[in-house]
Amino acid sequence: MTLWMARHAQPLIAAGVCYGATDMPADAQATLAAARALARVLPQGLLVLSSTLQRCEQLTQQLLALRPDLTCTMDARLTEMDFGVWEGQRWDAIPQAELERWTDDFAQHACGGAESVAEFMRRVAEVWDEHAERGQDAVWITHAGVIRAAHLLASGAREVRQAKQWPQEAPAFGQWCSLAIPERN
Repeated sequence: MTLWMARHAQPLIAAGVCYGATDMPADAQATLAAARALARVLPQGLLVLSSTLQRCEQLTQQLLALRPDLTCTMDARLTEMDFGVWEGQRWDAIPQAELERWTDDFAQHACGGAESVAEFMRRVAEVWDEHAERGQDAVWITHAGVIRAAHLLASGAREVRQAKQWPQEAPAFGQWCSLAIPERN
């Protein structure tokens, strides 16, 4: 079984700003280009699961317009991590002591007072497990953090205790990757 994971196009926000759960649109032209490219490579009849944030909804709607054979379910569990009061701040403006508290207790510290990595991993794992039980190929329209969490889940990791364990690689804006998921019996 294959899980395709597509990242939304470039959001309309300044570079260097923390925007995890902040809802903002993506660049419309980049979204259309990403949808066209993705539509060409996806197999017929896939289930699309999409984050409810508008930058993902845009890509989902463009993809569905190009590929009426796809079916879609919106799923808030596929939204990016919520960074609380850090949202909308430049990363370099967040006090170093706050960032260190997070990296020192990477699994449990609630970033900006909102969501911990452990909570984030649990919600992504819920969707992952449901997908594995469903046993069919699918595509997630989502965010870099969710894709990184899925890579950890694919490797068998259900938790991350240290910041250095968090994957650095993720598809660029408007790009995708795929993972093979073992079917459950």
